[in-house]
Amino acid sequence: MIPIVPITEGSGARHSGAPGSLNLRTLPPLALYVHFPWCVRKCPYCDFNSHEPERGAAAIPEREYLQALRADLESALPLIWGRPVISVFIGGGTPSLLSAAGLDTLLSDLRALLPLEAECEITLEANPGTVESGRFAAYRTSGVNRLSLGVQSFDEQKLQALGRIHDRRQALAAIEAAQQAFDNFNIDLMYGLPGQSLEQSGDDLETALALAPPHLSIYQLTIEANTVFAKHPPALPDDDRVASMQESIDTRTAAAGYHHYEVSAYAKPGRECRHNLNYWGFGDYLGIGAGAHSKISLRDRIVRQVRYRSPASYLSRSRQLEFVAENVEVPRDELPFEFMLNAMRLLEGVPARWFGERTGLSPSVIDTPLRAAQRRGLMTADHEVWKPTPLGARFLNDLQTLFLRG
Repeated sequence: MIPIVPITEGSGARHSGAPGSLNLRTLPPLALYVHFPWCVRKCPYCDFNSHEPERGAAAIPEREYLQALRADLESALPLIWGRPVISVFIGGGTPSLLSAAGLDTLLSDLRALLPLEAECEITLEANPGTVESGRFAAYRTSGVNRLSLGVQSFDEQKLQALGRIHDRRQALAAIEAAQQAFDNFNIDLMYGLPGQSLEQSGDDLETALALAPPHLSIYQLTIEANTVFAKHPPALPDDDRVASMQESIDTRTAAAGYHHYEVSAYAKPGRECRHNLNYWGFGDYLGIGAGAHSKISLRDRIVRQVRYRSPASYLSRSRQLEFVAENVEVPRDELPFEFMLNAMRLLEGVPARWFGERTGLSPSVIDTPLRAAQRRGLMTADHEVWKPTPLGARFLNDLQTLFLRG
């Protein structure tokens, strides 16, 4: 975890004109993230900020939460005033628990308060176990133009092991409904699942490929702290089997016409996720909603914020128009690592000029680790593009940690 230095009460003057430590001549693209924190059931592998409603999904305070989101956004406008928004991502939790009317209210509020670009990508995450086909059409009418379906697997036993609330039939039905309502959608899959064989991983992938989604996100299951799986670890495939699964995924997706553009993302030409490209390119994003994170560039500093995490705390604080639990400035000497931590996930790399433009620093400050990374065959770097090599992509942690300070 990257250590960060809080902007204390006494340093608040920095936001009212005191000079910061950077000189950003241009600001990067800006995206918006909206967090919906409730799920029908918390999955045992999940370490996201998601919560089961105490009295079931019907008890979710949708109207109050939508009012809080609008107030949260209004309070943040001075930080991003006038900047166009290139993408909106509504994540969770399970945002497809929102009613069609509720989502329409949310998107109407966003359009009223923000200058959304004409081609703004608006993604909604959906769980196949919480949607009806008619609701997808309503989401599309409201302005959602990209859907992300959390399928994870088509294998009944694997879905049960993952604690998912949907089955294979519901997953296929949700994808069919998505195909009818959207020309752009994503399927989330996982591999390295409890007891999963190479053949079973391949079957999941072939089922997904046969449905021809424009985009696939394919993640290896990892055991995260503070999850049920961390307390009760399942038997996962060994490293050799997982590596074989990854090799097979890369080969099969390429043969099916998908471009592997980010460590866990595969897309048909022109269907790369704009929101994720901006995130990994060290662009800016404003996060609203319970536990949402923001990274905002100002002319003389880069600020990170975190909203109050629990839904109850977030709603309670919203009544006093208080939303931000943490407000920190990223120290200059941590910016190189933060930039490379993100940028090296993009397999075609990033323009070399982005380092200076998006950190306010000279590339000379990372000359030593940059040369070390090239010497070890982990990345290539010239005056135009910085990118990981196939070896660097395989050993990404080794590449990224070269840029840690000290």
